[in-house]
Amino acid sequence: MDLVLAKAMPEDKANAERAASNVFAAARGRLPGVGRIADIRARAFEAYERVGLPHRRVEEWKYTDLRVLMRDVLLLADTPDASALRRAQAAVEQAAFKGAIKLVLVDGVFVPSLSDVAKLGKGVIVRTLREVLESSASDAMAGLVLSTTADAMISLNTAMATDGVVVTITEGTALRRPLHVIHVATASAASHFTRSYLHLDDRAQGTVLESFVAAESACGYQANNVKIVLVGNQAGLSHLRVRADAPDAANISSQIIAVGSRAKLNLFDMARGGAVSRYQDFITLAGKEAELSVNGVNLLMEKQHADTTLVVDHAAPHCVSRQNFRAVADGAGRSVFQGRIIARPDAQKTDAKMTMRVLLLSDQAEADNKPELEIFADDVNCSHGATSGGLDESLRFYLGARGLSENDAQALLIRAFLGEAIEGIANDNLRDFATAQTDCWLKARR
Repeated sequence: MDLVLAKAMPEDKANAERAASNVFAAARGRLPGVGRIADIRARAFEAYERVGLPHRRVEEWKYTDLRVLMRDVLLLADTPDASALRRAQAAVEQAAFKGAIKLVLVDGVFVPSLSDVAKLGKGVIVRTLREVLESSASDAMAGLVLSTTADAMISLNTAMATDGVVVTITEGTALRRPLHVIHVATASAASHFTRSYLHLDDRAQGTVLESFVAAESACGYQANNVKIVLVGNQAGLSHLRVRADAPDAANISSQIIAVGSRAKLNLFDMARGGAVSRYQDFITLAGKEAELSVNGVNLLMEKQHADTTLVVDHAAPHCVSRQNFRAVADGAGRSVFQGRIIARPDAQKTDAKMTMRVLLLSDQAEADNKPELEIFADDVNCSHGATSGGLDESLRFYLGARGLSENDAQALLIRAFLGEAIEGIANDNLRDFATAQTDCWLKARR
């Protein structure tokens, strides 16, 4: 290692730690919860401080070195004022999914005036994280902010979460309209932290969308979002997430999910914005005969860096999981996929497959794929595969010979390449929504 670099690294780490300490100290007066909640926050920040921003020497983050990509943690965004809310409203109107019930967070703060809480149907309960943690029974709800993994960015979220939505869909309830959680950033060069909770009780059914967008002129911000999801026995959840952040923003999104017996979970994630993004899922198939489908698309241009990291833990027998991801990297874009399938000793008859394919559109584009299997049961069917390459030149020539321009030919081939992942979305309307998001990226790429 170069001597100058070796001397600089400890100094950089110390500077980052001091900056993070200042951020937490400045925010403490704004964080909801006292007593046990405050103690959990303090311990979580201590856990984060011990390791700091994840870097390439941390195996799970080896391809996404936040000490290089983010450098430090920004100060918490101010509570949005009237001007910020007007800008947020314009962003919400553009991002909203037609017919869905909106739940809007602006710079990490829930905004009732931009949300549709009054339109919630019977059997759906929505509260804010701040409301829950500031209630007289807050100690009983401390689990909402407990860190259940050793991940540093989840620990930081535990310490810093200002708000979020706590959604319960009661037993046997089927949502008539989707819920759409919209995160809007209006503050530049600031951070916001949200922690949300989604519980589908036994035999409940629901569709949830989640969008990350930037209001006009918002730039250089950092978003850190964690969601805890419990899918009850024989319940069904379709969840679609789109990260369309400002071009120079950073977005670290994490989900911790438990799936019950005979439940069905369909997930889709798309990254088409932000300079740095990481989407990480920790999914446990806790009940027998659970079914999981996880699909995703990363669309990258210029120097964008997108990391998809999934851990699917088969903890019960006769469960099925499918992971299907596609990435398109243009310019100097970098796509990272890390997937791990675990089959526990009791998870006999596990059926798990994981596939990752990357389309590289330039010589500077890069793909890092790391699929893993951890098998502790002896009667399973598990497989994984990862490939990367460029567009088929013969197909480009064929389409060009039939009158298509170079841009139109590439767009047609890219849509076909992404098709299998997008077709994995169970809900027809959500599938159309994802297709429209893809078209927006293709239009911006021209």
